[in-house]
Amino acid sequence: MTSRKPRVVLGVGAGIAAYKVCELLRRLTESGHDVRVVPTADALRFVGEPTWAALSGHPVSAQVWDDVPAVPHVRLGQDADLVLVAPATADLLARAAHGLADDLLTNTLLTAHCPVVFAPAMHTEMWEHPATRANVETLRSRGAVVVEPASGRLTGKDTGPGRLPDPGELFEVARRVLARGAGDADLAGRHVVVSAGGTREPIDPVRFIGNRSSGLQGYALARTAVARGARVTLVAANVALPDPAGARVVPVGSAEQLRAAVLAAAEEADAVVMAAAVADFRPAGYRDSKIKKTEGSGPEPIALVQNADILAELGRTRRPEQVIVGFAAETDDVLANGRAKLARKGSDLLVVNQVGEDLAFGRPDNAAVVLGADGSETEVPRGAKEALADVVWDLVAARLKPAAPG
Repeated sequence: MTSRKPRVVLGVGAGIAAYKVCELLRRLTESGHDVRVVPTADALRFVGEPTWAALSGHPVSAQVWDDVPAVPHVRLGQDADLVLVAPATADLLARAAHGLADDLLTNTLLTAHCPVVFAPAMHTEMWEHPATRANVETLRSRGAVVVEPASGRLTGKDTGPGRLPDPGELFEVARRVLARGAGDADLAGRHVVVSAGGTREPIDPVRFIGNRSSGLQGYALARTAVARGARVTLVAANVALPDPAGARVVPVGSAEQLRAAVLAAAEEADAVVMAAAVADFRPAGYRDSKIKKTEGSGPEPIALVQNADILAELGRTRRPEQVIVGFAAETDDVLANGRAKLARKGSDLLVVNQVGEDLAFGRPDNAAVVLGADGSETEVPRGAKEALADVVWDLVAARLKPAAPG
């Protein structure tokens, strides 16, 4: 017996970014989702009905008056497993926040019992206007996931926040929200900071001291937090991965740069998860020109100095209500070393995992034990890094104090 395909309503607002949503639709249908496209009437000025119908395999309408016996203005929302709106224009966000129902899409939003995700796209001034920000907060307060837009080139010569995130990354948000189901935006209203990747400590203009971290686990943590409603700051050290939709990405190189970025973002964060592999040492001096090989003699020793312990610093300077999570990559005596590190660092949780050849670094899977300062131990069997990310956020959410009423 085959299981039912997940039903997705893909709402399309009237923005130039509608053309990018064709790629999002293709990803959804090719991965086994049953997608009904519901555009606004003006959205069809950007991408026509035949395109949406051909890509989805379903008829497309923006009107409540088409196929009236099937009551589409009620049934679409009632039957959906997810409603995803992209691009969500300023006008569409306003109508959704105020409960207007003047077309098929806004009717669908009012009848949906499932998770709802909005992916805004508009000019920077529109996104930053107090009216739009208030509408976004209203929608989030009702449990909707409103993905922060990306920064970049907009229409014309304008550049700034308001760009629709990459369709592949929006697909990942949709996939994560579908996996968790309704009522699980448990990080809504929270600001979380995640570090990812591996720092590089320069020796000269060519060489550096680094490590094998790919950033995959940190990016999984960021994506999962976005899907659970959080505002995410991702401090990324030398990561060659697309920016997760909805996360503000701060690129860094060295341990000192990562420290400065994390401490700045942590000042008003509810939780900080230090998933980056930070170099313990850096060269004591930097050579302005490439170190040359000298025939007949070995290389000069490179003197090292210790980098700041960022996790311990976070533990010392934290606010009382802040949740701090560290990662411990160990090669032997994994749990013993992890327990000792947890005691030293002052964090609430420590994710301990074994690393080495074909373990953790650069792989899509991971296994870990999450140690708690309260003496708890949560074993996470080997599986997708997103599964470990969800366990970490489950444990973080359980330790967060209730959010203050808005």
